[in-house]
Amino acid sequence: MIFPQPSGTRCPVCGRTELVTDDSTGELCCGICGSVINEKVEDMGAEWRSFSNEHGNRSRTGAGTSLTMHDMGLSTVIDSSNKDSAGKPLAAGVKSSIERLRTWDSRTQTSSSADRNLRQALNEMDKLKAKMGLTDAVIEKAAYIYRKAMEKSLVRGRSIQGLVAACLYAACRNTETPRTLDDISRSINIRRKDVARCYRLIYRELDLQMPVVDPVKGISRIASEASLMEPTKRRAAVILNQAKESGLVAGKDPMGIAAAALYLACIENGEERSQKDISNASGVTEVTIRNRCVGLRQMLNNLL
Repeated sequence: MIFPQPSGTRCPVCGRTELVTDDSTGELCCGICGSVINEKVEDMGAEWRSFSNEHGNRSRTGAGTSLTMHDMGLSTVIDSSNKDSAGKPLAAGVKSSIERLRTWDSRTQTSSSADRNLRQALNEMDKLKAKMGLTDAVIEKAAYIYRKAMEKSLVRGRSIQGLVAACLYAACRNTETPRTLDDISRSINIRRKDVARCYRLIYRELDLQMPVVDPVKGISRIASEASLMEPTKRRAAVILNQAKESGLVAGKDPMGIAAAALYLACIENGEERSQKDISNASGVTEVTIRNRCVGLRQMLNNLL
C-alpha cells in the first residue's frame, strides 16, 4: 500500500512536495516524477496495539505468555536459517560461531532435570491435545495442575505419562469436558489403574475442587459415536433433566446414566439400537445400562 506523506519535504529532482511511502518496499518516492528519495524508510507508527487493556492503557505488542510452554513463552530463539538481518547468508566462520551459540542456547533452556521433565510433560500434553480433540483451555488448566504438582514434589519417582494423564483428566473434570479415564488411558497408552492412582494422588495433595459432572454433556458424544438422530438426543436430554430434578442422578456414573437415557430415548422414538451398541459408544457395560434404565423407567412411570 502507498501512503501520502505530509508536506514539508521536497523532491530533490522536481522540487514538488507530493511524496508517498510504499510500505511493501520501504521506499519514499515522489508522486510526480517517480524519483526514489529514500530506499529504507523507518516505520514511525505506533508500536502498540489498536485496543486498550483492562487499565485503559495501550499495551505493547508481542506473543502472550502461556503455561503450556515450559519457558512461559519468554525465552529467546536463535533462528536456524543462517542469515543475517538483511537476508544475506552468513560467512563460514560466523556460521560455526552461531551454531555453537544455538547449541548452548538450547542447552541452557533446560539446564536442570525439572526443566527437562516439564518440557517433556508439556510436549506430551500438546500431542494429546490434537489426538483427543481438547481445547486450549483444557491444556492450559492441565499445565497449571502439573506445575503445581511439581511445586509439591509429586513428580519425583513417578511416571511422567501417568501424571500427565492424571492432570488432563483433572482438567477435563474441572472444565466439564466429557472425557473418561478410559479415553485418556487409551490415548496415552498406559493402564487405567495407573492413571486413576495418579489422579487420586494429585486430587488429595493439591486439594482440588471438582464440580459435579453434568450427565447431559455426555449425550452428544455418545450419540455421535452411535450415529443417533437429533430427536433422540433431545428426548434423552429431557429425561436426564427430569432425573436431575428428582435427584436420581446423585451418586451415579454420568456416562452410565446418559447412556441409559439415550437407550430409553431410542426405544421411544423407534430408533433401533441395542444395549451393546450404546455400551460400545459410551464405554460403560450393558449391565450398568440395564440397572440405570430400571430407575429411569420407574421415574417416567411416576411422572405419567
